[in-house]
Order: sequence, then C-alpha cells, then structure tokens
Amino acid sequence: MHQILLYYKYTLIENPAALMREQRELCERLNLKGRIIIAEEGINGTVEGLPENTEKYIQAMQLDPRFADMNFKRSLGTGNAFPRLSVKVRPEIVSGHLGDADVNPTQVTGKHLPAETLHEWIHSDKEFYIVDMRNDYEHKIGFFRNSILPPLKNFRNLSQILPALEQLKNKTVVTVCTGGVRCEKASGFLLKNGFTDVYQLENGIVSYMEKYPEEDFKGKLYVFDGRVTIGFNSPTTPHQIVGRCDKCANPSENYVNCDLKSCNAHFICCEKCYQQTGRAVCSATCEKVLQQFQFML
Repeated sequence: MHQILLYYKYTLIENPAALMREQRELCERLNLKGRIIIAEEGINGTVEGLPENTEKYIQAMQLDPRFADMNFKRSLGTGNAFPRLSVKVRPEIVSGHLGDADVNPTQVTGKHLPAETLHEWIHSDKEFYIVDMRNDYEHKIGFFRNSILPPLKNFRNLSQILPALEQLKNKTVVTVCTGGVRCEKASGFLLKNGFTDVYQLENGIVSYMEKYPEEDFKGKLYVFDGRVTIGFNSPTTPHQIVGRCDKCANPSENYVNCDLKSCNAHFICCEKCYQQTGRAVCSATCEKVLQQFQFML
C-alpha cells in the first residue's frame, strides 16, 4: 500500500537552491518519488511512498516554520505513480507567465471557501458561479455541475478567458482547481481585473470529492501522475461517467497519448475505438502517417 501527498504553500523562500537540496535529501532518505517545484514564492509538490514514510515527510516539513501550517492532501497511491524523484527550482511554483498581470497570492488572492460552505451554497438558493480554472482536457472527464468551464488550453492563457467572464464582475465567483495552488493566482488575477467578490475552493476539488463523493462533482478528477484520474466511491450513489471518447463520443474516462510520437496528443479513447486499430491515434492524419511508416518498414 502506498500513499500520495499533494501540497503547496506560497511563502517567501530566500534560498530556493538550498531548500531543493534539503528536499532531495529528505525524499531520498524516505524513499519517496514524485515532483517538487521550489521558487522564491513557495513550494508545490506531489510525492508518493509507503504511508509511514509519507507521514514522516509531513512531520519533517511541519518542523519548518515556513510550512508548519501547510495542508497535505492524502490519497491512495499505486507504488508507480511517478517514475523517479524530481526536485527543481523554477521561477514560479505554478506556471502562470502572466507578465505585468502576475499575482502574488500573499498580497492578493480570493477568499478561501471551505468545502463544507461550498456544499451548503450548492444546496441553497444563493446566487454564485463556480468557474473551473483547470485546463480544458482536465475538466473533460469531471466537473462541478452547473459550473462554468472556460476553454483554457494552458494556465498561462488565463488572460484570454477574461472576456467570457466579463458578465460576472459584480457577481459572487468561486474558482476551483485540483489542489488549490492555481486558484491562489487565478482568484487574485480576477480581483486585479475588477471582479469584486471572488472566492477559491479551499484545498481544491480533491478535498471536496473526498468529503462529498459522487455528489456535486461529476465524473473523475484528472491528476498529473501515473494514475491519470482518481475518484472517490460513494456507498449510496453510483459513479457517473461524463467523459466522452474523442473519436466516437461514447462514454469513456480512458486517457491515452497518440501513438505518433511527433504528435503525442493527450485525448480520451474508449476501448472499442482502440481495439478497432490496435493503437491510439488522435486523428485520421496521424493514422495515415503511421500507416505510411509501417509500409516503409
């Protein structure tokens, strides 16, 4: 049995390179694999290991005053969610590249909304709007019912979706994302652009799903590790598949990468479509190229 930790914290890191070395040594000692990004603005990580070792990691992190109150989201691992350990220093802990419009979440960010409060709002007559700040391929297989799903190809394109949200500037807006780290900047970005009442789902969608499985978030949650998607079972409500195969539009949650390596597109492909050709190809164009390559061999 393995456990995965998802965590982040926006806080000043005066020497990111030193913290990188400390993190690498700590994870190697505890036999943890995963991805950790460190910047002057904070830390963002996902690591996997045996439960006793991930708990030791949490204990070690909490001894550091900078991370003493950091929230750790726990979920069931597979033992091979990550091929290796990667600890890197980057300019940002989540790539926004917003330039002059960049946001420092320690100075401006949306109000944190606990999962319990969002649950109450959803099941009340309160007027508010959930805006999904994940990439479009993430919410293809799971989303909050009645939420707004902007066509966001990449988080750094955040400014491009502002016109589509213009009518919400004086409304109550709740931004949501996987674990919360992107919403820290996304909610602040909305505030800097004239939105007046902005919240962010505290600790992200994963925490809401854990508390209220198969309720208001439909489908599965996309994650950036070997599991690809995760869900939380409910003893009373059956799982609902909302994803659709990109080739035949039948219900599916099976993500694949195009077998044409020069393409490598990430898409949903059901088992039936895969079995028809014995491979995963995202388009007729890629299929033709693969056929030509096989003929040459």
